[in-house]
Amino acid sequence: MFKTVKVEDAIGMAIAHDLTKIVPGEFKGAAFKKGHVIEPGDVQKLKDMGKYHIYVLEMGEGILHENEAAKRIASCAVGKGLVCSEPSEGKITVKSNVDGILRIDVEELYEVNAIEDVMFSTIHKNSVMEKGSLAAGTRVIPLVIDEYKIKQIEDICANKGPIIYVDEFLPKKGGIVVTGSEVFEGRINDKFGPVMEKKLEELKIENLGIKYSRDDAKMTAAKIEELIEDGADIVICAGGMSVDPDDMTPAAIRNVSDVVVTYGAPVLPGAMFMLAYKGETAIMGVPACAMYHRATALELVLPRVLAGERISKMDIVKMADGGLCLGCDECTYPVCPFGK
Repeated sequence: MFKTVKVEDAIGMAIAHDLTKIVPGEFKGAAFKKGHVIEPGDVQKLKDMGKYHIYVLEMGEGILHENEAAKRIASCAVGKGLVCSEPSEGKITVKSNVDGILRIDVEELYEVNAIEDVMFSTIHKNSVMEKGSLAAGTRVIPLVIDEYKIKQIEDICANKGPIIYVDEFLPKKGGIVVTGSEVFEGRINDKFGPVMEKKLEELKIENLGIKYSRDDAKMTAAKIEELIEDGADIVICAGGMSVDPDDMTPAAIRNVSDVVVTYGAPVLPGAMFMLAYKGETAIMGVPACAMYHRATALELVLPRVLAGERISKMDIVKMADGGLCLGCDECTYPVCPFGK
């Protein structure tokens, strides 16, 4: 399939694959691309790179070069909301071209990676993606590969769909109900509402404003209803989520909702999180920990709702795996294990 030739004898021959040059701390990349025809002046450059021999490819029937193989894998395995690079040194990188949530068929991913001489790696599923952020990479391990292995991948993806895609964030309107008689009466300043407003802003959710309520289930339910009438797709109820006798937010959410998905989540911080729906509007009860922690159960649910997903009880249950925040001195979320 390919033969080894001394660089001195390779003048006039085409390089079979990208040749990597590494200068520690300065450069790593392809100094010579696949197909480059070696000239006399290239010989010393190649030797300076430690390349005293090169491969000259002699392709047989049913054999694919690494670059062509990577292109075919990416073509069938990568779905909407993503763009692929050109092959470089046999590898293709996959990036998001929209803001949204990364979706991965994990079982399909495993099935493809079980095929010998193939790799396809991703970041974690349900990751929040910004336009231009890295999502995946793929390549084959050897320089050349039997075409039937690539056809296996194409058949898998034809039957199951792409391995990876991005659900783009949808335009949404959100409102906030801050509960607490002490805030409503002006005894203390509201510090919860501005934190929630910032979270809406970060996700580009149109903010319909903050409404305030006493610790009174009927009043809180009325404020939720007002926001829904104003067009809210998402209502965040901030505070009043504990088991204290004055905390009436869960009762208010139950009273106004058609479906209560959960009161409580296997996530720390955020165990007292609540999710319900009235029609298509998602209503979230957010405990006070969200004032002080950068990442809570809210961060695991809100982006998925924004991408158009209707969250089920089992979705909440599955958050137990990775649902414990390490409480690091310096928070690096989302580049950390939380929610993964």
